[in-house]
Amino acid sequence: MAEIASLQDDLSAEAARLGFAACGIAPAREDPLRAARLEQWLGDGCHGAMEWMETRLEHRRSPQGLWGEAQSVIALGMSYAPALDPLALADRPDRARISVYAQGKDYHDVVKKALKTLARWLVTEAERRGFGEAGVKVFVDTAPVMEKPLGAAAGLGWQGKHTNLVSREHGSWLFLGAIYTTLPFAPDAAGKGRCGSCQACQDACPTQAFPAPYRLDARRCISYLTIEHKAAIPVELRRALGNRIYGCDDCLAVCPWNKFADTARTMQAFLPRAELAAPRLAELLTLDDAGFRALFSGSPIKRIGRNRFVRNCLYAAGNSADQTLRPQVQVLRQDPDAVVAEAAEWAWAQLG
Repeated sequence: MAEIASLQDDLSAEAARLGFAACGIAPAREDPLRAARLEQWLGDGCHGAMEWMETRLEHRRSPQGLWGEAQSVIALGMSYAPALDPLALADRPDRARISVYAQGKDYHDVVKKALKTLARWLVTEAERRGFGEAGVKVFVDTAPVMEKPLGAAAGLGWQGKHTNLVSREHGSWLFLGAIYTTLPFAPDAAGKGRCGSCQACQDACPTQAFPAPYRLDARRCISYLTIEHKAAIPVELRRALGNRIYGCDDCLAVCPWNKFADTARTMQAFLPRAELAAPRLAELLTLDDAGFRALFSGSPIKRIGRNRFVRNCLYAAGNSADQTLRPQVQVLRQDPDAVVAEAAEWAWAQLG
């Protein structure tokens, strides 16, 4: 199998040329322990309103559950390590905090474009080297694919106590993608957990979203609440949001392994846009649908829509104690969207 090993080596080199900072191979067969953990997590309702995780459980259990012909999973990661402290705006209530990953271009587009290029290269090379027609399918965060455990199985890192992938070379800052293929590549050694006794990510969570290490309850996670949750956010959690209006980096930012992350490996596309690095709440609260779409064109933030975004900004306004925001909040008390109007009433009461 020297020939396929050579193809595997060249695949890693081509992935690096395309901007991937990490590349590894995992088997496509089902891992019973991984599947059991997923079932327990869903059974406990920790996925909140993300019904698609439950309805496509059989596809999510294993790569072969989604595509029976798959033999190998090529797990890939692109670095988005930030040059600045993601927690720097914690004490700036007039500013809004946007998760690092969403301050640049939409990672779905950037990663998928590179995945497709790599997949085409693999198909061409496999045929040229006599392996016949290789089947490939590419995925990045929009299909029933367990990117984090697959990345760990492929040796990209391990799932930390915050449940995200942690890499010795890139810390917690990797966008993950996968290529399923019919080629029988040799799997890499799985990542070995190196969290030890560290509890930094658990202690940093503002909403206590970790009922235990290595277990996340999405219903209390700020990233879930500000992005996936469509209804009003529970009143008892609103104060903990602070000025976070899209996602949350706290558990990632405090990980000690981030000291090894090299910002020089960060893709140019993921560098923060100036207007999103520290935006003023006062300006965001005035956005109508057209203004929202214009500001967030090419950004993953555009996916949640104006109403959910302004809802989040209103919670931040209510937490700010900034009386200069009262005029903007007052206008939004009459917003045609009921969730936005309720958030404005809450913010008005907090500022009052």
